[in-house]
Amino acid sequence: MPTAPASGPRPSPQGISAAFVARVPKLLEAMRSVGSGLELHSTLVRICETAADLAGARYAAIGVLAEDGDKLADFVHHGVGEGTARRIGHPPDGHRGLLGALIRDPEPVRLEDLTADVRACGFPAHHPPMRGFLGVPIRVRGEVFGNLYLTDKRGGQPFTDDDLAMVRVLAAEAGIAIGNARLYEAAQQRERWIDGSVAVTTALLSGDDGEDALQVVAEQARRLSGAAAGIVLLPAGGGGLEIAAVASEGPTEALGTVLPPRRGAVAELLEGHAVFVEDAATDPRLDTGLARGYGPAMLLPLRSGDRVLGGLVTPRARGQRPFSRTERALAVRFAAQAALALMMAEAQRDRERLAVYEDRDRIARDLHDLVVQRLFATGMLLEHAQRRSAAPEVRDGIGRAVGELDVTIQEIRSAIFALRQPAEEEPGLRGRVLREIATAAVPLGFTPSCRFAGPVDSAVGDLTGKNLVAALREALSNAFRHARASRIDVVVDATVTLPGGRPGVRLTVADDGVGIPEGGRRSGLANLRRRAECLGGSSRHGPGIGADGGGAALVWEAPY
Repeated sequence: MPTAPASGPRPSPQGISAAFVARVPKLLEAMRSVGSGLELHSTLVRICETAADLAGARYAAIGVLAEDGDKLADFVHHGVGEGTARRIGHPPDGHRGLLGALIRDPEPVRLEDLTADVRACGFPAHHPPMRGFLGVPIRVRGEVFGNLYLTDKRGGQPFTDDDLAMVRVLAAEAGIAIGNARLYEAAQQRERWIDGSVAVTTALLSGDDGEDALQVVAEQARRLSGAAAGIVLLPAGGGGLEIAAVASEGPTEALGTVLPPRRGAVAELLEGHAVFVEDAATDPRLDTGLARGYGPAMLLPLRSGDRVLGGLVTPRARGQRPFSRTERALAVRFAAQAALALMMAEAQRDRERLAVYEDRDRIARDLHDLVVQRLFATGMLLEHAQRRSAAPEVRDGIGRAVGELDVTIQEIRSAIFALRQPAEEEPGLRGRVLREIATAAVPLGFTPSCRFAGPVDSAVGDLTGKNLVAALREALSNAFRHARASRIDVVVDATVTLPGGRPGVRLTVADDGVGIPEGGRRSGLANLRRRAECLGGSSRHGPGIGADGGGAALVWEAPY
């Protein structure tokens, strides 16, 4: 039998056969079954099963058109086992062959032997043999959604006019069911994205750790978009974008990686433009390596007004379907909401910092205007009493008390100075060392000199850095209390090689004071030694920088 396109008007009531009438109850039951659910994929599967049963076909499939209408975005099948489908490999894309012809000309087609049709291009390896073919377009609200394919009528008979008429009726009902399922799925999808935006806003404004909040953004973006990874990018200090958070099903780019601000996707993100990629593994715009090895990807700017706060990347695995127009629109809105939440969180942190500054300033004023003044007045009263006292032991005792009051006043003034310093984000080791020196300058009456050597900020670990700052604080305090120095030199050297060849950092605090007296207390020095030894380092003291080696020098060192 030659190929026979089946198109044109439906059979008139006078042309309906008795066999068709006898199958009407089954057709009605099939129509009821097709419209019984709202989930899109299960609806497509149900249409395939129902059509195969209604027409007595061994195999059925629905090819869902992509948004551009020139290829298949999804392929749902019935009758071919999962093992066979895996051996066949990638489902048809509709670019060629009979399926491609139906995409280009969406009209019903009925063939006795599809392998004899000039439009056929053969079957891939492991594909079961098929002969009889019936193809009918499925329209949703007047637009072609895809095509319903039936092959191999049981018993080896060709598909009949009655089969075609019934499948066309079923395809019309399927279009209604698919339209409802798509509306329901779109509503569910929008609700999920809204819930995700709420979760992101809550995380960013909760006041919790900023890195945890960014991780929520990455995780929500990955989950909502059905991507293999969610990556949050923030502006890097030297330009470009830095990977600040990653939520991934597998390995991906490392946190802290900086993507240079050159041409391509990163440059477009920094300009506030969204980038949609069909294949991240081959797209030249991803020459920075971002998302390379993945398939379809969305790169979205985190933009609020004219300000770009960063970027959001959601790549899918190779071979997965591209992002639809609806998914792209929802993701763009999600990124805009996340950017707004970032702005609000930043404003909230600014308000909190301002409140802290105001409170610190109030405390500093109170300490200066009330506590220091009262201590100063008390000291003057004691000095007056000392001059009037006739007993030497009383004068000595009052003198010691006045000296202690002077020390207390100096320490309070140091605290006031520290309170009035900018409460910046956690500085590097250099900044913390300079802050300690500036704090000590008030009670000392002069500012110690300071010199750095080597990669102090980048090489020295957090634990070693904290202990080094504590050692510096102890050494400066000792110099103020006991050394009576007029000069102090501080050196932080991160180019040191410790015993055993270990790289380390060395702190040296040298003064020109009176030195360490024989038989004096050694609790502070013992403290410093314990700190160093706990880290695998050491602490020692020696002659200072005064004339003829006068004064004292503390040397404290530990591995990175």
